[in-house]
Amino acid sequence: MSFDVPDGNRYRESHEWVSTEPPHRVGITDFAQDELGDVVFVELPDEGEELAAGEEFGVVESIKAVSDLYAPVSGEVVAVNEALFDEPELVNEDPFGDGWMLEVDPSDESELEDLLSPDDYRDQIE
Repeated sequence: MSFDVPDGNRYRESHEWVSTEPPHRVGITDFAQDELGDVVFVELPDEGEELAAGEEFGVVESIKAVSDLYAPVSGEVVAVNEALFDEPELVNEDPFGDGWMLEVDPSDESELEDLLSPDDYRDQIE
């Protein structure tokens, strides 16, 4: 099975993505949503919270599992996708589009270079 891995993102080994261009959106990958199954609940931080790269920022719950979410970059949460609170299934339907989770204002954009490139992430999940 082939999973969508957009080129305009960088990836964590734990299957979170962040867009390299503003607004720096964060979410989970197509592979991750497929592994989780039907997402039924998403817990996200509030706008204004500070994230640290690699630290937990929320939880995604599916009918199969509960998984922690880890920040791909450090920075301030400038937007939260509140649609997910009523429609968590958007994470399954469109993980790189309507299923985005946060927008972050990175405090150090060089952290993007520490993440997996699209090709490296593709290698990881194949």
